[in-house]
Amino acid sequence: MTTSITVAWEDHADLVVVGGGVAGLTAARAASRRGARVLTVSKGGPTDTATQYAQGGIAVVAPVGDSVDAHVADTLAAGGGLCEEDAVRSIVTAGPDAVTALRDLGAVFDTGGDGDIARTREGGHSTRRIIHAGGDATGAEVQRALGVAAQRALGAAGLPVLFGAAAARVLTDDRGVTGLLVLDGRGFGIVHAPAVLLATGGLGQLYACSTNPPGATADGVALALTAGAGVADLEFVQFHPTVLFAEGGTGRRPLISEAVRGEGARLVDSRGRSITEGVHPLGDLAPRDVVSRAIAERLTALGEDHVYLDARHLGGFATRFPTITAMCADAGLDPARDLLPVAPAAHYSCGGVVTDVHGRTRIPGLYAAGEVARTGLHGANRLASNSLLEGLVLGERAGAAAALERAGLRSESTGIPGVVSVVCDRARLQHLMTRHALVVRDADGLATAAVELDGASTTGPCADADRLEDAALTVTARALLLAARRRTESRGCHTRSDHRDTDPAQARSLELRLDGNGELSFTTPELTGVN
Repeated sequence: MTTSITVAWEDHADLVVVGGGVAGLTAARAASRRGARVLTVSKGGPTDTATQYAQGGIAVVAPVGDSVDAHVADTLAAGGGLCEEDAVRSIVTAGPDAVTALRDLGAVFDTGGDGDIARTREGGHSTRRIIHAGGDATGAEVQRALGVAAQRALGAAGLPVLFGAAAARVLTDDRGVTGLLVLDGRGFGIVHAPAVLLATGGLGQLYACSTNPPGATADGVALALTAGAGVADLEFVQFHPTVLFAEGGTGRRPLISEAVRGEGARLVDSRGRSITEGVHPLGDLAPRDVVSRAIAERLTALGEDHVYLDARHLGGFATRFPTITAMCADAGLDPARDLLPVAPAAHYSCGGVVTDVHGRTRIPGLYAAGEVARTGLHGANRLASNSLLEGLVLGERAGAAAALERAGLRSESTGIPGVVSVVCDRARLQHLMTRHALVVRDADGLATAAVELDGASTTGPCADADRLEDAALTVTARALLLAARRRTESRGCHTRSDHRDTDPAQARSLELRLDGNGELSFTTPELTGVN
């Protein structure tokens, strides 16, 4: 099928940043400080980002009783053998300077009685190294500080941003990136630019219930695939173990931060029995994949749909966790009095667009940072609160790289393609993914989801923002299912009930690309023993 696009407007930039969360805002500032003309494209408004909802904090090496080696070791342990140690060390080492820079912009973190930054502990961490703001509103404070800094960057005008604008296609020629096709209220437009940086966040809207905002529709993964870049580790979707449960609840669901368990809250079932006792030495502070899997298996055994978080014995809960307290109050719950119903829900994508530790992809001029990027930091499972850390570090590095490397890449976009994609109805897609690709998967379910997804999909032009999102979800779901079927083992947050053990021969990432016919294929050799 062919379709033509009428270009209603044009613009020029040295760098187009897609996304306005921690990675995108940090990248835009970094590039602007180095003299690049930056234009940011955002589907929503100034705070419609996953960063805004981050509760726990930022994992950063503490000055006393901690070390880079310890943080690296914790990250590698959580990552299930798929982290790239050099990348982990590079990003973790840069953490303290990244936080100092954020504080210099005006970000305010909680302090203890001694006046120093307060730190808490979360699952998988061997010590208290998580810094936080507003008790449990760290993401909101990070978003605020970076937003104010972006507004100040170019005086009264600030860094230019197109709000309510959807990225439709990264434009390329044989030299690399030439621009970005954008859809906003004026229609389709072209931003001519030698560099595009994807900072679009995650893919939580693949599932019926997620902690992600509505805009987390895997846009960056789809944009990278259609531009010819590779994606990897998509089968590793982290399901947060303690998301507030509501009968029939769908869409974005509020999570109860891991920091609550870090302060001593306990996970119990309907009979009052511990969920994690005997499962892992760290108990309720085990890595998220361990806790989510333990909950899922207990629910299957009991035939129930939620467990409970018991925080009734914690003093000063409302002061330490004001956001969670208000959220519970909205649901008619009081953490000081009530057991809190919780269940796992889609939370964080550990994989994404393959980049180096400066956000570079294999396509000249195409960069990615934040949750959309697969840097090698997370491997098969993200260590709690490493996400804001990665967004700060990679945003700064990718923005700097894009500004410094843009020379010689400039060209005008020509031959604008029509935006024709394979699209599945979103409700149908979410039903298939929720039923067959949740915390625990098996071959039959994954195959069923893949076949039904293909059968329910149609090919046609994407002429509005909703259809662009649905197309992005469709190609990402296909890629995730393909990788999950190929990985016939259980590793990190990918659990196969028909392959319970971890297979040492499969201790490597699976990279996928999209060919000229729109077919997904692996660029990595087949895993040993895989049919």
